[in-house]
Amino acid sequence: MKIHHQIKTNHMTLGDFFEWLSTHPFWILSFFIFLPLTAFLAWQIGKGQGQESPWRQMYAILIYLVCIPGIFSITLSLYFFLFEHNSILETNIYTQVIPVLSMILTLFFINKNIAFDDIPGFEKLSGLIFLIAAVLVLMWIVDRTRIWMIMRLPIYLAFLVFAALLIIGRMGWSKLNR
Repeated sequence: MKIHHQIKTNHMTLGDFFEWLSTHPFWILSFFIFLPLTAFLAWQIGKGQGQESPWRQMYAILIYLVCIPGIFSITLSLYFFLFEHNSILETNIYTQVIPVLSMILTLFFINKNIAFDDIPGFEKLSGLIFLIAAVLVLMWIVDRTRIWMIMRLPIYLAFLVFAALLIIGRMGWSKLNR
């Protein structure tokens, strides 16, 4: 007689994680209230000192903590609206709205005390935004034109063409912003 041991694995998908955040809003609300509150307090305490060393690093950390989820949330919303054809009424407040509002508010308070050009690494975020936007536009074009059915190219060659288009777009963008 064989005894079968069932191994229970806990796989969590992105959808499961979003569902967990929606059912446990304390964590996401705490995080996204903490960031603009910290930026507000830093603005009030360090008025006129934003260009000095400890403040600049703190602002850089705050910007990355709020912008990465905010940019992801905007990208996720665009994906849902463009590709999944979700209604705006199905928007998840905790994962699609609050991160963006927190990002806007945090950036507003930080910009009161320091210019974004003076914050170390801020230009990397604009590159990330451009890259995500380029990928979304290319994916949307491919989705709408059904180009993969016409091409009959091997998938690796399609990825190479896609990568080449991204590199060319990135080079053009950098020359435009000189």
